[in-house]
Amino acid sequence: MVMKLLALDTATDACSAAVWVEGAVLERCERAPRRHAALILPMIETVLAEAGLEVTQLDAIAFGRGPGAFTGVRIAVGIVQGIAFAADLPVVPVSTLAALALGAARETGHARIAVALDARMGEVYWGTYAVAGETVRLLGDERVCAPTSVTAPPGEWFGVGSGWLAYSAALSRRAAVGGWLGERYPRAGDVARLAADPARRGDWIPAEQALPVYLRNEIVSKPAATFLESGRSNGIAGDIAEGVICDNLMRRKR
Repeated sequence: MVMKLLALDTATDACSAAVWVEGAVLERCERAPRRHAALILPMIETVLAEAGLEVTQLDAIAFGRGPGAFTGVRIAVGIVQGIAFAADLPVVPVSTLAALALGAARETGHARIAVALDARMGEVYWGTYAVAGETVRLLGDERVCAPTSVTAPPGEWFGVGSGWLAYSAALSRRAAVGGWLGERYPRAGDVARLAADPARRGDWIPAEQALPVYLRNEIVSKPAATFLESGRSNGIAGDIAEGVICDNLMRRKR
């Protein structure tokens, strides 16, 4: 059976959607701060149309679960839940930091990636990863902390993410890096690649269990149903919660 996945990521300034079919990826990505709610559904419709797929033909929907921008992560959870509920599909939460690590490894050829996203408030979202092919292994913990408090296992790393633009000097004193790229963001294609790993089948969950990951202790995750309920009074998320746009996606003709 040919596996087919839809994936999206709205956790950072970049907004993206992708379809994964047996290793082939169709993707749309745009850096568009504060425009995610307007862009993500048309992107989803576009990649599904290009793949010649209906939502009901998918096996699962993957999403960047965070950490990242509070609003962006919530948009992803709300959209994924709305589509998954309407189509009776499981969902696959994927770390945005791990997705960024995978993309950076493919671009640079480096296998040890130190990801830092600017978390504002003088902090970064931080994680160190070993990448082999399309498998990403977290070394240590994902965390939010001051740049002066990050830790990395011994050895040389390659840095990636907006945190390196903002705090490269402080981060370089805490992690030995041979170089870094700041203007890089997680992409839905890499979210899909990670979700498609057979070893991650245990991560596939019912839509109602989808929750964002913020990492900041002062932000408490609400039960999944709350995202749909609160979305009813929140523009595009309200349409999703009521199933209007989801129904349109499911009825769209190839």
